[in-house]
Amino acid sequence: MRKTTLCAVLALAAFAPHAWAQKSTSDGIAEYREMLQDGNPAELFEAKGEDLWKQKRGPRKASLERCDLGKGPGVVKGAFVELPRYFADTGKVQDLESRLVTCMSQLQGIDPKEVIDGAWGKGERANVTALATWVGSQSKDMKFNLPQSQQQERAFYEVGKRLFFQRGGSHDFSCASCHGEEGKRIRLQDLPHLSGKAEDGVGFAAWPAYRVSSGEMWTMQHRLNDCYRQQRFPEPIYASDATIALGVYLGVNARGTKSAVPAIKR
Repeated sequence: MRKTTLCAVLALAAFAPHAWAQKSTSDGIAEYREMLQDGNPAELFEAKGEDLWKQKRGPRKASLERCDLGKGPGVVKGAFVELPRYFADTGKVQDLESRLVTCMSQLQGIDPKEVIDGAWGKGERANVTALATWVGSQSKDMKFNLPQSQQQERAFYEVGKRLFFQRGGSHDFSCASCHGEEGKRIRLQDLPHLSGKAEDGVGFAAWPAYRVSSGEMWTMQHRLNDCYRQQRFPEPIYASDATIALGVYLGVNARGTKSAVPAIKR
């Protein structure tokens, strides 16, 4: 009996390295995210965002319940997966965050500078992050379908495409250096291919997301900001036309991909 048991243990030990080798790093990270998803702290940001949406705030003591995110005043469901898009009232192409800043200004009287000149995780910029998380969550599992019917939307796509491939900074990097082809990884993690190939929620479709490593909720504006930092570019202005154009390019390329927001990242 003992001999049989010993043989079984030795056989299992011999097989284990082979079995482990069959599991890729990306599979391991996916399992890690899945284990964390049930307790995703993003739920706290969702709750805060919903409260902020309904709360009467600012000099005008008004809520955001009449905010038009592209589907009509107060309509949230399905709005996230069609942003960035053109808005006639501002004459601009706007992403979710810049549109929320517009609504906060127009409806509540909150100065946009409080967000644009603010800091990540603080003040009104933190409030926009929470709002974006809640709005995004209302379109979870819906497919991205950014409009391109307006000339301004098409122009932003082309500008975003040029920015995606523009090289610069001290390391001569571009967005495409990391996300322009398949089979690349950084810190043992696969990098999504974002230049024309839709991914399964790991790229554009996964932000806002909770970053476990920093204990923060990151929106797409924050994600793009950090990408530029890693490329050794100057920090982009919050909600600038450049970051919105990149959002248009990435969002149009993600057409048909289901939104995974709010996701959880390492």
